[in-house]
Amino acid sequence: MRVLIGGGSGFVGRELTRLLKNKGHEVTIISRQPGLGKITWGELESGGLPPCEAAVNLSGENLMNPLRWWNEGYRKDLFSSRVDTTTILAQAIAGSPSPPHAWVLVTGVACYKPSLTAQYTEDSEWTPFDLLSRLVKEWELAGRLPENIAQNTRQVVIRPGVVLGRDGGAMKQMMTPFWLGLGGTLGSGRQPFPWIHVSDLAGIIAHAMEPSPDTPSAVPQVFNGVAPALNTNYEFTKELGRVLRRPTVFPVPGFVIDALMGSERAIVLTQGQKVEPKRTLESGFQYQYPDLSSALKEIVGS
Repeated sequence: MRVLIGGGSGFVGRELTRLLKNKGHEVTIISRQPGLGKITWGELESGGLPPCEAAVNLSGENLMNPLRWWNEGYRKDLFSSRVDTTTILAQAIAGSPSPPHAWVLVTGVACYKPSLTAQYTEDSEWTPFDLLSRLVKEWELAGRLPENIAQNTRQVVIRPGVVLGRDGGAMKQMMTPFWLGLGGTLGSGRQPFPWIHVSDLAGIIAHAMEPSPDTPSAVPQVFNGVAPALNTNYEFTKELGRVLRRPTVFPVPGFVIDALMGSERAIVLTQGQKVEPKRTLESGFQYQYPDLSSALKEIVGS
């Protein structure tokens, strides 16, 4: 199978590319820079979609980039890097004489309103309530294919939680303070912490590309890209400390996180959602790392 990946050089994209190549698939990455096995976004716009059986978009400015201050320019970059690239790829698919059989868009669980009690599945209804949920709404709408194209191309939306892995994502920023014994809960620690190991997220994406007996629909099929375990930030913190054999006695108050990151962005850390991968499990996907202990042991190498 030939697979086209937008944002394939990022943290999740590297893991997905490795997995697909190990399965014998051919991967082309859409990138800002030209190179071997790559096309640029400009080339995609001007030359159209290269021959492929599946297309994926993982593009997007890092929400948790510690080097960028939370301001209007950063907010615009978060939207444009996701919505614009998704629009370009969806339009290229719609304009192709032989569109792929699968189109997978990876967005996020920020569409679900943070709550200590509510539990969300892929069937849960939602409406935008803040900046990040509005982003998910615009992002997913940008990926919708015209009805005549959707009859032949299966549309899939995957909404991951916090992606954990050795080579990037949230763990890259957390490991140093935890190794130094300076780790602790964020805010109250009671907030849900929806997470997934990067290998499992790559696996869900690859699983979603496989030919399906279901008739393609004009409405994308949604899969929650989270582990089946429902954990809180406190549980994550204590488990990471246990695996590293380090104390976790330095909680970070919510107001400090708000001040450092901006309240609209800090909500990802200080609040959370109980998200269940109901349809993901029903699809037959098998998790390699269904619980925190197995995931964190793989990541820290213990």
